[in-house]
Formats: sequence, C-alpha cells, structure tokens
Amino acid sequence: MGRRQTIHIPGVQHSAPIPYGARVGNVIYSSAIQGINADTGELSDDVYEQARQCFRNMHTFLGIAGATPDDIVRLTCFLADLGDRQALNEPWLALFPDENDRPSRHTSKYEPPPGGMKIQIEVVAVVE
Repeated sequence: MGRRQTIHIPGVQHSAPIPYGARVGNVIYSSAIQGINADTGELSDDVYEQARQCFRNMHTFLGIAGATPDDIVRLTCFLADLGDRQALNEPWLALFPDENDRPSRHTSKYEPPPGGMKIQIEVVAVVE
C-alpha cells in the first residue's frame, strides 16, 4: 500500500471513479461531499436538508479518516444559488458556534451536476 489512503463513505458514492477523499500522513482532503442520504441513497429537493446532510456526510468522512470537525482547517462550499447561503450557515454555526474557533471558509457559486444537487462542500483537515 502506498502512503496515500483513499477514503470512501459506505452508501454514498460519486458517479465518477474517484474516492470521497484521501489522507497522506496527517493531512486529509475531501472530494466534493454531497447531500445524499447514505441510508436511503436519496437527495432531498430541500436545500436546507441537503446542507444538513452534507455536514452529516462530512462527519462520517472525517470519522473514517481518523479526524473530527476540530481538525478542519478549511471548508469550501459550493452553492448552485448564492441566495441559499443561509441553508449553509445553519449547520456551520451549529458545528462552529465560537467565532474565535472556526476554520477558514470560502463559498462560491457552481454549476451543479444534473439531478437536483444544490450544495457541495470540501474540507481540508490536519490531524495532530
């Protein structure tokens, strides 16, 4: 096995042949984390539920990678409609309520894939 460990979330897959993320040493990078429910395989039409599910999938991803949200140093968010920013802010503030203890974050508009996906997130984490 090489020094790179690929990370997969059971029940949630990309349509492309890529892993959900990778870890090299103590650094973890995710691919785009989607709001697909890992138990049902379904994607809600509601952007708020997609955002909450993205954060649930992020927790699962981090756990599989051996990390926690405290290890996140960067969160990148992609919204199909920047007017949906509040849907992203709710789980963000629930996870990081202390304004002095939050990772960096960037949000940008993107052209979502077909199928109703409205939000995706990517994380970079460093485990000590």
